[in-house]
Amino acid sequence: MLAGLCLGVAPAQGSERAADPPEFDFSACPPVDEFPAEADPGTWRCEVMHATGHLRMGRVDVPLTEPMKITFAEGRVNGEFAQVFGGMKAAPVRVGRTPLTLTPQYGGYSDFESDDTRRGEFAIKFAVRPTHGLPVLPRGCSVGRDTAPIHLILKDTEPTRVISPNPLVVTFGAQDTEFTAPRTGGCGHLGRMLDHALGLPSASGANAFDMKVRVAIRPYE
Repeated sequence: MLAGLCLGVAPAQGSERAADPPEFDFSACPPVDEFPAEADPGTWRCEVMHATGHLRMGRVDVPLTEPMKITFAEGRVNGEFAQVFGGMKAAPVRVGRTPLTLTPQYGGYSDFESDDTRRGEFAIKFAVRPTHGLPVLPRGCSVGRDTAPIHLILKDTEPTRVISPNPLVVTFGAQDTEFTAPRTGGCGHLGRMLDHALGLPSASGANAFDMKVRVAIRPYE
């Protein structure tokens, strides 16, 4: 996602590296033994991304005030961009006045190499849970499935800006307004009711995922 910037920043040496920003948790950084065989860890970075913003999907129209936290490593192998995903955490989001929450979850694919046409791509799904007034939903009830997640192609809305040089923290804006949202899946006999409540499926052009992003970057030493 920040390949040009991150890969161009020289790693700090030894104890001279500044402390990690306290609000960013690097514990999910992929270990070196998960890197591609020919990767040089000294040229790789771990990135911890915090994203807030707004989700519009079917009848869902909610702010994302608690940050989604995504961790990954990136670098180059034989001159080609490479990435290893670390983890994702996100809080449940209440869906308007319904007794439902949606929790963003990793959908099994990410490609954060940015270029002139996109900021990156990310597969996501939303776990559906009741808050009250509904029977317990099956554990796998979600919008988007592991086998068919929602595929985001993120484009810039705000350019990258450095807000802290040491430790390196940057910010930018990105969005996808063209993704499609499927019906719920894995929800048992309540699936149709949930689809009606959430306004699903929802075609491309009727949805938007807007993100305000901050990323902390730490070199592997």
